[in-house]
Amino acid sequence: MRNRMRNLQRNSRRSPQRNLGPLSAFLAMILLSLSPAAVLAQTQQIPAHPRDLKYTTLTFTPPKREPYRHVLSNGVVAYLVEDHDLPLVNVATLVRTGTYLDPAGKEGLAALTGSQIRIGGTTSKNAEQFDEAIAFLAANINSTIGQLQGNASLNLLTKDIDQGLGLYFDMLKNPGFQEDRIKLAKSQLLQNMERRNDNTDAIENREWARLIYGANHFSARLATKAAIESITREDMIAFHQKYYQPGGFIFAVSGDFNTKEMIAKLEAAMKGWPVSKQPPPVVPKTPYETVAGVYAVHKADVNQGRVSLGHVGAMRDNPDFYALSVMNDILGGGGFTSRITSRVRSDEGLAYSAGSSYSFGVYNPGIFRASFQSKNPTTTQAIDIIMEEINRLRTGKVTAEELETSKNSFIEVFPRTFSTAEQVAGVFAQDEFTKRAPDYWTTYRDRMRAVTADDVQRVAQKYLQPDKLVVLVVGNIDEISKGNPDKPQYSLLKIAKDGQIRRIPLPDPLTMVYPSNP
Repeated sequence: MRNRMRNLQRNSRRSPQRNLGPLSAFLAMILLSLSPAAVLAQTQQIPAHPRDLKYTTLTFTPPKREPYRHVLSNGVVAYLVEDHDLPLVNVATLVRTGTYLDPAGKEGLAALTGSQIRIGGTTSKNAEQFDEAIAFLAANINSTIGQLQGNASLNLLTKDIDQGLGLYFDMLKNPGFQEDRIKLAKSQLLQNMERRNDNTDAIENREWARLIYGANHFSARLATKAAIESITREDMIAFHQKYYQPGGFIFAVSGDFNTKEMIAKLEAAMKGWPVSKQPPPVVPKTPYETVAGVYAVHKADVNQGRVSLGHVGAMRDNPDFYALSVMNDILGGGGFTSRITSRVRSDEGLAYSAGSSYSFGVYNPGIFRASFQSKNPTTTQAIDIIMEEINRLRTGKVTAEELETSKNSFIEVFPRTFSTAEQVAGVFAQDEFTKRAPDYWTTYRDRMRAVTADDVQRVAQKYLQPDKLVVLVVGNIDEISKGNPDKPQYSLLKIAKDGQIRRIPLPDPLTMVYPSNP
C-alpha cells in the first residue's frame, strides 16, 4: 500500500502535459505555439458587447411526411424513420379509442383496460412471466388509454427486435387480464378516490372541467366506487376486442432498422389478425354548458388560493390559429416575457407561477385558461391584475418588441419539433390520427411571421370575452374573501359582476354526489 501511495504522489508531480490524453496534449501544444499576433487577431473578432453579436440566418426545411408513410397490406398506416446512431428501436401505436367511450355506470373501464393490457399478462404468458420476459430483454413496454386516444409503446435494443415485437403484439392482440392484477388495480383506484378532496390542484382541475363543459361532458365524467366495482374482466375483454384491432392502429417506428425489413416484420406480426370493417368510433361533438360567474370551493386547511379563469376556446382549424397563439404567448403563455407573468410574479410578487394557455380542440373547442396560486390575502388582487391584462390586450396594441419576441420564439424553436427520428415519426403519426392539414408544417413559419399587431388586437377583442369568464377559486374562501386590509379595493365580491359567489361543495369522493348545501 505504501509503495502504491508513493507512486501516486510521484505521478501527480509529473508534468501536466504527461497526464493529458493524446488528443488533449496535441491541442495544448497547438495553443501554446500560437504567436501573440495570432492570439490578438482572434480576440479582435470578439464583439465588445453581447448586443453586437451577429448570428447567421437559421435555415431549416421541415421533413415531408410522404417518404416515411407506408400503407401495409391490411390498410394500416405506419410511419418509419431510420436512425442508426444508436442500436435502439422505438415502436409506438396510436389506437382509436378513449375514455369518452366509457359506458354510463362503468366510468373508468377504458383507463383500467388500457393499463391491464400491459400489466395483466397475455393468454400465453401470465403476468409474472410476461414481466420477466420484458426484463430479460431490458425492454420497455407500456399501454394506456387516455381521454381521446389509446397508446402503446416498445423500446429495446435492435438485436432483440424480433423477440420484442413478438411480446409487443402478443400484448396488443391477446391480453390476459389476470384476475389478481385487476383486483390490485381496482383496490389502488379506490384508495386514490378516497383522497380526491385532499389536494387543491386535483379539486381545481376536476371542477374546472365541470364548469367549462358541463357535468355531462365526457371530460367531466369521473369514476365512482360503484362504477369501478361493477367493472369485470369480461367487460375489459369485450372493450379490448371492440377497439383493439389493426383497423384502429397507426404505427410510428423509429431507430436502427431497415425500412423494408421492418415493414415485413409488422406485416408478419399482424398476419391473420382481422381488420374490422366498422369505422373507428369518432369523438362526439358534445354541447357544452358554460355559465359565467365566480365559483368557489372552500377548503379551510390551506393558506393559498388556486385560481383558474377563462372560457371555451377555439378549434384547431380556426383561421385565426396563428394570431391567437401569438396573442396568448404575449398575454401569459410566454413565460417571463409575458404580461401576466411579468406583473403577477415579477412586479407584484403575488405568485411563483402565473400564466395562461389557449388550447385548440380537434373534436370540440379548446379552452382559454389563466391560472395561478397565491396567498389568501393577495388572491383577489392577482385575479384583478389578470383581468386588467386581458382588457389591456383587447383595448390596445402590443408593442413591436412584444410581437417580434413572441413570433421569433415560435419560429426559432420550430426545428425542435423534428429534432429526432422518434419525433418525426411521432408527429406524422399524430397528424394522421387527427387528420391535420398536410401543409401545416410547411407553411407554419410563414403564417406565424405574417401575424401583425392589428391581428393580435383583433383576435383579443373577438376571442377573449370578459363577460363570459368563469372564475374558479379553490382554497380557504373565508380568508380569501377578507382580502388584504391594506388594499381593500380588491374584493372577490367586486370581481363577481352579478354580485354572487357561487359556492361549490366538496362531493363525496367515492360517489361523487354533491351535497345540496355548500
